[in-house]
Amino acid sequence: MSPGLTRVGFIAGPTGTGKSALAIEIAVRLGAEIVNADSRQVYRGMNLGTAKPSAPERRGVPHHLLDIRSPAEPLDVASFATLAHEAIAQIAARGRHPIVVGGSGLYLRALRGGIFRGPAASREVRDRLERIAREHGVPHLHERLRQIDPAAARRIGVNDLYRITRAIEVWELTGEPISSHQARHRFANRTYDCLTLGVSMERAELYAAINRRFDEMIGQGLVEEVRSLLAVGHRADRPPLASIGYQQIAAHLRGEMGLAEAVELAKRQSRRLAKRQLTWFRSDPEIVWLDRNGAAKQAGKLFEDFFAGLGAR
Repeated sequence: MSPGLTRVGFIAGPTGTGKSALAIEIAVRLGAEIVNADSRQVYRGMNLGTAKPSAPERRGVPHHLLDIRSPAEPLDVASFATLAHEAIAQIAARGRHPIVVGGSGLYLRALRGGIFRGPAASREVRDRLERIAREHGVPHLHERLRQIDPAAARRIGVNDLYRITRAIEVWELTGEPISSHQARHRFANRTYDCLTLGVSMERAELYAAINRRFDEMIGQGLVEEVRSLLAVGHRADRPPLASIGYQQIAAHLRGEMGLAEAVELAKRQSRRLAKRQLTWFRSDPEIVWLDRNGAAKQAGKLFEDFFAGLGAR
């Protein structure tokens, strides 16, 4: 434990491992409040496709940084960190415990240890890269990133236009890969006393859970959710809609593929995302891994002791 630092709990892990449900159960038990660290749940109207906590769940436990932006206003890591720091400070000032929950590894690391901010954005560079993406596809840009910065390409999804663009932009503006900048920074500016728990599952069980969850999203109305977002002018080829689930359903609505094909493609991409996330999180030495079976009991005791200041982490 570090005296004087605010204690903040973190729950991390790949998509589909039940992080949100676990966090809500722990928050009820400990009188905690939840800070969202899912990069898509910050957007209004993106509910089903992001597995956002339901209205009854949010009434039972205070949640922060959900529905804070329109999909037309992408949120970068620095802005997220600023908002999250503010939310954590407010929670702590009320005498409550903050628990940060999400699968966005960069968001979690930025909160725990600060971020590499890098050079200011260049509108000229971004416009040029976005034109290339429109003409040749986002995977084409990802391949370019792989050639100049393999380490960054391994962490960034092939359709994550915003992060691909930023990584190439940093390389063009500084002459050095973003992964090298980040390695020097090492997220070393400690702001909080942290306990980070990860939810782990067997690979086959995780993939089955991902498939079931996407079927549930479709049953609950994901197609209509995407249709509504497109109807008010949000573009499926730009973040945050250019992401798994939304991208495939948008292609279906444009008549490019049947619904069954779109669903299967989204499931496959979700499984690949989970694999990448697991690789990212497994490289984090701070995470205490819990098996999904029995995770609530273990997590409850660990967080209870942590927030009470008992024992060493």
